[in-house]
Amino acid sequence: MTRRRAGRDRTQAQQSDLFAPAMPPVPVAPEGPRPATPDLNSLPAVPRELWERLAYSRFRARFHLGAREREDLATRGLPEVMTHAADFIATRLAPAQPDKDGRQTPWRGHPVFIAQHATGTCCRGCVAKWHAMPAGQPLDAAQQAYILSVIQEWIRRDAATATPQSAPRPDPR
Repeated sequence: MTRRRAGRDRTQAQQSDLFAPAMPPVPVAPEGPRPATPDLNSLPAVPRELWERLAYSRFRARFHLGAREREDLATRGLPEVMTHAADFIATRLAPAQPDKDGRQTPWRGHPVFIAQHATGTCCRGCVAKWHAMPAGQPLDAAQQAYILSVIQEWIRRDAATATPQSAPRPDPR
C-alpha cells in the first residue's frame, strides 16, 4: 500500500484535467487611478523647524544624492522625478497598512528613495515620528502633497550643494 501526501488530493480536486488548456489569467484592475503629475508650484510650504530637527539627526543628515542619482535627476528633470515620487507615495506609503511597511523603500537607486530616508518619509513609522501623521490611517491628498513637498525641497537643497567628494584614502604603506 502506497501512502500519498496529504495535500496531493486537494490539488487534483482543484484541477480535474491535467491536459486541458490553461485558463488565461484574469486581468487585475489597478487599485486606484494613478496619481496625476503633481503641480510642483502648488505644493504646501515645509516648516523651517522640520529642517532644523532633521539636521540634528546624525542618521538623516548622512544621506546625500550620489553620482547616479544626480545623473538621473539631470537627465529626467525634477518634474518627472516628482511624478515618480507621487506614485511611490500613493502606492507604498499612503495605504493604512502598506505592504512590507518599514522595508518598502530601497536605500539607493532613485533620488526619491534617498530623499525619503533623509526626510523621514520612508515608512509609516518614520512619517508618524517626524511628521505627526499617525500610522494605521490612510494618508489623504493633503498629507501626500505635504510629503511630496518635503521630498521636493530636500532634492532641490541637496542638488544645489556641491557634489560630495570622498575623502582620499591614506596610503597603506
